[in-house]
Amino acid sequence: MGMILNGDDDLVPPSNFAMVERGIYRSGFPTQSNFGFLETLNLRSIIYLCPEPYPESNSEFLRSHGIKLFQFAIDGNKEPFESIPQDVIMEALRVLLDIRNHPVLIHCKRGKHRTGCLVGCLRKLQNWCLSSVFEEYQLFAGAKARVSDLRFIEMFDVSCLRQCLYGIIYCYRSHNRRLVYKEENLKKPQIASN
Repeated sequence: MGMILNGDDDLVPPSNFAMVERGIYRSGFPTQSNFGFLETLNLRSIIYLCPEPYPESNSEFLRSHGIKLFQFAIDGNKEPFESIPQDVIMEALRVLLDIRNHPVLIHCKRGKHRTGCLVGCLRKLQNWCLSSVFEEYQLFAGAKARVSDLRFIEMFDVSCLRQCLYGIIYCYRSHNRRLVYKEENLKKPQIASN
C-alpha cells in the first residue's frame, strides 16, 4: 500500500486503489485512515457494491463532504455457478457513466470481484478487447480471480446499454478518450414499428 506525504498528514489510499479513467477510481472498502486521501480526490459520488449497510463513520464523512452514495446490493458469491445480477450492473453503469456523478469511487469490500465486474463491463462498453479486460480484472483479483466473474463479463451484453444511454457520448480531445454528458441536440432512441 502506498502512502503520500503531505506536510504533517500521511495520505493513505484504500487497498486496491487505482484510477480507472479520469474522474473514475476503484478500491477496496475505505477506512477512516483513508479519509484524508479521499479528500484529495474531491469526490462527488461513491458507488458501493455490497448489501451491508454503510458504516456510520463513512456515512458521516460523505455527508460532511457532500458526497452522494449509490448502493447496489450485490452479494459476494463464491459459488462457481452464481452470477451477478445483470440488471444491477446495468443500473450501476448508468450511474457510473453519468459525469454529473464524477469524480466517483467504485468499491466493494476488497476491490476485486464486484468492483472488477463493474469495471470489466465498463471496459466492454469502451470496446476494449476481452483479453485486456480479463488482464485488468486479474491484476486486481490476483490468485482469487473467479471464472464465474470472467464468464459474466464475457457474456455481458453492452448493446442494450448503448441504446439506453443516448445521453452519454465519447468526445475525443487531445488523443484522450473522455466521457462527456450532453443533453442538447440528442435524439432519443426510437422504437421501430412494423
